[in-house]
Amino acid sequence: MPPLKRPEKATTVMLPPRRALMAARTDILVVGGGPAGLGAALGAARAGAEVILCEQYGFLGGNATAALVNPFVSYYTQHHHRETPGAINFFPTDHGPGNPVISGVLADLIARLVRIGGIIPPSPETGCTVPFDPEAFKTVADDMIDEAGVRLLLHSFASDVFREGDRIRGVIFETKSGPVAIRARLIIDCTGDGDIAAQAGAPFEVGREEDGLVQPMTLYFRMVEFRKAAFRAYVKKHPDQWLGVHGLWDLIRKAEKEDGLDLPREDILFFGTTHEDELSFNCSRVIKVLGTDVWDLTCAEMESRRQNRRIAAFMKKYVPGFENSYMIQSGTTVGVRESRRILCDYRITSEDILGAAKFDDVIARGTYPVDLHNPEGKGTVLVYLPPGESYDIPLRSLLPQGFDSLLVAGRCISGSHEAHSSYRVMPICMATGQAAGACAALAARSSRSVREVSTREVQEELIRQGANLGRDRF
Repeated sequence: MPPLKRPEKATTVMLPPRRALMAARTDILVVGGGPAGLGAALGAARAGAEVILCEQYGFLGGNATAALVNPFVSYYTQHHHRETPGAINFFPTDHGPGNPVISGVLADLIARLVRIGGIIPPSPETGCTVPFDPEAFKTVADDMIDEAGVRLLLHSFASDVFREGDRIRGVIFETKSGPVAIRARLIIDCTGDGDIAAQAGAPFEVGREEDGLVQPMTLYFRMVEFRKAAFRAYVKKHPDQWLGVHGLWDLIRKAEKEDGLDLPREDILFFGTTHEDELSFNCSRVIKVLGTDVWDLTCAEMESRRQNRRIAAFMKKYVPGFENSYMIQSGTTVGVRESRRILCDYRITSEDILGAAKFDDVIARGTYPVDLHNPEGKGTVLVYLPPGESYDIPLRSLLPQGFDSLLVAGRCISGSHEAHSSYRVMPICMATGQAAGACAALAARSSRSVREVSTREVQEELIRQGANLGRDRF
């Protein structure tokens, strides 16, 4: 049966007025419990603020857990240009990385996961990508939030803001207990899509400047019963068929000829995990869909599952080492790379990324390349920073234009379509979240707006929390 389609005529129905339970008041309300929200809640709590974190799913982690996006990509500077952003962990690389540019909450999370065997720590052998177990991530995130004294509300979908006069006073959440309102002095939007900022009336951009198309969606999946030795032997015999984490081109051509295989992207991309016989696949590609459109999301979920079924069947039939393998899980939700980008006081550009721009109001750093997945079909463009370099993210890119009690963090911060393809990744999202949390806490602690908090105060608090803003500058 086909999915429900968008109505052709824009008819509406009037809804009766309703009441929402005023569930809590707090200094800082963080909306969204993904990497950015986790960073924001902990950054604010560690700066002494009272914090509530609300998440639509029944667990924290966002794309890391709900969408199975694995691993964390490298957040280390590179000595040499690479063909791929990280290498699969069973093929050692012949050159080492430089230095990490993100620490703070991310480093704490990784250290805790290492202690329970839930992550492979960054090393030259993995190109400093960081595979993790999503179930371990969930439990460690719970522990970190609990220990920090952050109050948590799960199963709560943010649907609107409420105001007193022209000032935003809180957020409305849809729950199994009916609508719930939470009042806050300051709000941090970590929804990924910029839902709260958009509901509040903040200006935003979507997609490429020329046509508004966004990067495609992908539904990750995991395969088990993979035999590493057999696959390694194939790669050793056919080295031209495997580059980093991409490849299998001859086998793809064979399957196209024999079985009519039609891959949605130009190659097969998969990563090792914390489990010897398991791999994480990033292969589906659903184009011309938007993550803020319920009809598009429905189609994307169904289409990506169809694509994943074909990809898994190809791996099992054609690729040595996968003869007995099978798909064990796909993401709870499709992975959305790009939707709204909230317009803030500064808009990051691709020139800033590739030119390794430095800003006086730096609050986070990144090294990930400009990584553009074709919004119209096959093709992926990777453009790297100069060797040994990183770029700064300024505090101004977290401050929506026209607001003094609202911050954004994660992939919805302000930047161009091209720049977004770099700063959207999870380690950077966590770092911008921690910065937003620190800024909000400083404002709440002294009854100021976020715009009245000096950059230097935020930077000093982040450094106190272990963040990395560049040792030679602070």
